[in-house]
This record gives sequence, C-alpha cells and structure tokens, in this order.
Amino acid sequence: MTLLECMNGPEDLKRLSQDQLTRLAAEIRDVLIEWAQGPMVAKTSGHLGPNLGVVELTIAIHRVFDSPKDKIVFDTGHQSYVHKLLTGRFAQFGTLRQRGGLTGYPSRAESEHDLVENSHASTSLSYADGLAKAYKLRGEPDRTVVALIGDGALTGGMAWEALNNIAAAKDSRLVMIVNDNGWSYQPTIGGLAEHLAEIRVSQRYEHVLDYIKTTLSRAPVVGAPLYGTLHGIKKGIKDVLQPQVMFEDLGLKYVGPIDGHDERLVENALRRARDFGGPVLLHVITRKGLGYPEAEQNTDDRLHQVPAAGALPGSWSRVFGDEMVAIGARRPDVVAITAAMLNPTGLTQFAAAYPSRVYDVGIAEQHAITSAAGLAMGGLHPVVAIYSTFINRAFDQTLMDVALHRLPVTIVLDRAGVTGPDGASHHGMWDGSIMQLVPGMKIAAPRDGKRVAELLNEAVEVSDGPTVVRFPKGKVGGEVEAVAKLGGMDVLRTPGAGLSADVLLAGAGPMALMGLEVADRLAGHGIGVTVVDPRWTKPIDEALVAAARQHRLVVTVEDNGRVGGFGDAVSRLLRDHDVDVPVKTFGLPQEFLSHGTRAEVLEEVGLTPQHLARQITEAVARRSTGDVREASETVPGEAAP
Repeated sequence: MTLLECMNGPEDLKRLSQDQLTRLAAEIRDVLIEWAQGPMVAKTSGHLGPNLGVVELTIAIHRVFDSPKDKIVFDTGHQSYVHKLLTGRFAQFGTLRQRGGLTGYPSRAESEHDLVENSHASTSLSYADGLAKAYKLRGEPDRTVVALIGDGALTGGMAWEALNNIAAAKDSRLVMIVNDNGWSYQPTIGGLAEHLAEIRVSQRYEHVLDYIKTTLSRAPVVGAPLYGTLHGIKKGIKDVLQPQVMFEDLGLKYVGPIDGHDERLVENALRRARDFGGPVLLHVITRKGLGYPEAEQNTDDRLHQVPAAGALPGSWSRVFGDEMVAIGARRPDVVAITAAMLNPTGLTQFAAAYPSRVYDVGIAEQHAITSAAGLAMGGLHPVVAIYSTFINRAFDQTLMDVALHRLPVTIVLDRAGVTGPDGASHHGMWDGSIMQLVPGMKIAAPRDGKRVAELLNEAVEVSDGPTVVRFPKGKVGGEVEAVAKLGGMDVLRTPGAGLSADVLLAGAGPMALMGLEVADRLAGHGIGVTVVDPRWTKPIDEALVAAARQHRLVVTVEDNGRVGGFGDAVSRLLRDHDVDVPVKTFGLPQEFLSHGTRAEVLEEVGLTPQHLARQITEAVARRSTGDVREASETVPGEAAP
C-alpha cells in the first residue's frame, strides 16, 4: 500500500518523516500523470500543469495548518487536486470531473476541508480578509486563514483591492501565499509579472539565498536561527538586491521568494508566517508541470489543461479566430483584447498576423471592457474575446462604460451555454439574460460555423453601440442553410405537405438545429412546425409578431437561463403587440448546474429533441381540446420566474 492510499486526512501528514514526504510527493505526481493519461480525460478534461506545480506546497500547507479549523482558500481552485488527494479522496480520484464524481474544483459537498467553490480568479484574498476579521471578532485568535493565489490571479484588480484592506488589518491572522510560476493559462503579462520575473531571475538574490540555505543552515545550533533571521529581515538584503518590493511598500510583511518545491523550506516559512500574528505574504517560486517532461516542455501553457484547451481546428473558437484574421486584413481599425485567454479564445492567429493590435490584459475582465471603451473612443473597433462565464464580472463596465456612451465594442463570448465538466461556475448560462438588460446592446447567436463568420462581420460593422456574439464550447456541427427569410431571420423549416402551421419554433444559436430534429419528430405526429433562427436575439426581429399570429403555439429554445433570456424577450414582444398566441419557453433552469458532459447536462434539464418534442406535442394536444392556458407557460416541474 502506498503512502497516498493511507492518507485519510491532513493529520496523517504530520506523522511522516522528511524521506516519507519526498516519497509521498512522488506518488502524488504519479497519480496525477496516470490520471492525465487515462481514457476519461479526453472526455472530461482537467487541470494537470497547475497541480504538478503545487505538490510540495500543498503538503507543506497541510503540515503546518490544521484544516478545517484553519481555513484554506484556493484562488480559482483548479490547483486543488493535490488538496483533494491529501484530504481522503484518493479512492474517488478516478471519478474526477465525471457526472456524479469529484468536481474539478473545491466542493463543500465533498469535504469539510473545502471552503470556497468558485473558480473565478482573484477572489481568494477578499474571502480570506473577511474570514480573518470574522475570527477576530468572534474571539477565536487560534485560527489562521490561508489564501493560495497564483501570480496570474494577482493581475486581477479585486486582488489588489483586497491587499489594500488586508494591509490595514494589522492583527489579522492571515497568510497569503503567492504561487509564482510565471503563468496563468499562458505566460503572465503586465507590470506585476515583469516585477516578479525580475525577482525570479535575480542571480544575486538567488546566490545569497542559496548561500544562506546551504551553508549557514548546516551550522550547528546557530545555523537555522541565523538563516531564519537573515531571511526574514524586512529591508536589508531585499533593499539591496531587489529594491521597491511592492508588497512591503503596501505595508505587508513579505517573505521570499523561496523554492516552492523544497517542502522543508516552505514548511519552515509557513510556520514563521503563521506565528507572526498579522498578515504575511509568502512569495513561492514553483514550476508549472514539474515532474512531467511533456508538461515542462510545453511552451503554450505547460499543459495547464489536458487535453489542450486551445482553439482546435473545427472548434467554434477556431472558426472565430480564423475570421478575425480575415477581418483584420481589411479593417486596420479592428483590434483584439483578451483576459489571459489568447489561445483558448482563438486569437493566436490574429496575434501572429497583427501583434501590435492584440492586448492581453491578464485576468482582468473589468479592465478589458473599459479599456475597450477607451479604444473605441480613440477611433478603433475593439473585439473583446472572453469566456461567457466571465462577462458576469464586467457587467457594470459593459453597461456604464460602453453602452451608456454608445460605443462600438464587440464582445465575443466563447463557451456560452452548458460547458460541461467545469461545473456550476463555468456554465455560460447568464450572459443571454444580463446582456438583455443593456440598452442599445445587440446580441448575435450563430447556429453554425458559417454564421459565426457572418454575424461577426455584421457585429463589427455596428458603429453606434455594443454588440455580442456568443457561441458554445466544442466542435462546430454541420451547416444548415435557410430555406427562406423572415425579416432578418432565417427560416430553416416550414411545415411539410399536408401539415398546418401549428408551431412557430425559434431556436437561439445551435438550438435552432435542435429545433430541426424536434420538427422531424413532431411531423410524425401530424404537427406542422416552422423553425426559425433569429440570428440576433436582441433586439427581437418584429417580423416574429406577424408570424406568431399565423401559428397556434410559439416555442423558444435557448442554451441560457430561462429567466430574462431570449424566450422572455419574445414573450414580452408578443404581449406588447397584443398577440394572444401562447408562448412556451425552454431553456436552462435558474439553478447552479453540476458538472458533467454537455450532453449529460442537457439531458438532465430536458433540452433534448425527444424531451422537447414530447412537451410540445402535449401542449398542442391541450389546445386541440380547448384547454388553453396562459400565454406564457412554464416547463412542467419548474416554477415560473
């Protein structure tokens, strides 16, 4: 039996010798690499590089602190696999990111050692600040809060807002660990990254630390205390070798940088930080992907995610990226912005073709949107490419900085709708609702790859306000051409011969293609269906009003939360025009949906051709018998919003 198999909780770590800890670290890396090479990873994906880089660091954290009494907060949480293995979840590790198995992030339902479930960056220091203040007010001075944040997440503005407040809380028992590997998803950018890089490559600093560590620490009796004293001098060495250490300028106790793969060294530093009695920032240097040559030699992202999360050929992201290159060739005013997601969002080719026209702002979506506003004011047309789930963080900037000024900014939302194994925090199910609230906003939802290019081109032609283009994660399906036009909308199917115009089905984005499958099923029951792709889900094309009057039932289908989404907008439009045809809206329930493949999640919430066809058939049958319900219905089993 391996040491890892014996780990029932962090308390088991405290009994291990240094040699056993080294063995344990090797076992953990073996498990991570074996998992990454397993058959399920191709289906569920997962984060390898970040976890290989924090093995010794996580061991040291659990050796020094007493979880769950002491609280450990992971920023983003994608580096929590080692934590899961050390807190009794080794036996279930093979189910990672599978439906019904372990989540890819901390989960309060899984373990008392997990606290913060969100996987959006730059939040850990704020959580930790509040927790530490709470324990002080509750009279619990023996509890310490530990926040583990990467150098990438430290580029987010929220982290610096937290640091500003933490520095003023002199007696908060708070240890902040900056896991500095020079990468977020890609190499960390910006002034902070350059400053940390200077520290990492400072040979004078490294030589001094190596001398102290290897020479003085061997001296009997005085060696270790002297090393600790010299290493902890607040100014002294660091002022000479690395001036203007920003964290100390903020008034924070700063320790480091230290080798994050030397477990004993990290453990000693953490003990000193814990016993300091106030907020301490420990700067730890690690190597993302350590122990796996394939990851260490990967120049894209050190295998941040396996399989690769980039814009692969045939993916929605790649189709967008290729069209951006074409647009850039004829539109020198078009520039691109990304928030540390250049490759995943498909902008790699655009960056190669027009390097001076791409801005990676780091993990800072709020800044990305307002910076885009400034670019637009300066006469350019910025295209901001981010994941759908992250536009939530920049709603105010979209509303007040872009829309209020009617600026031509195009926001491209990758991974819209159900994304799969990343779970609740990554499903892009909110943007279709929150963007509906923005005055002057236009929202495009392409159904296939050809429409991505088509609608993106239309979006960048808009000069009097913001636009959104949203599409899902994964491979683009087959292309379907329109058989007719309805205003600016595409008609994809009309009722077959002998069938009446029973149902007008409007499907947003790829849901329009699902509508075709639904129509085929309904035709077998003698129900005629007109399938429409609105192309633009805001504003709703008013041609829909006349079309609705010609049908017995209007159905909307969207890969977004039902509340305030496309379906609600259609219902409101028809009410405003006194159309009394009932509307049945289908979409994602307003819940935090668990992890699983896209197909599994859609099946669970009823967004499949079979389920939709059954519901619509029942609705048409009720109307045939005169049981006419209210114009805006709810899906059975779900409360009305």
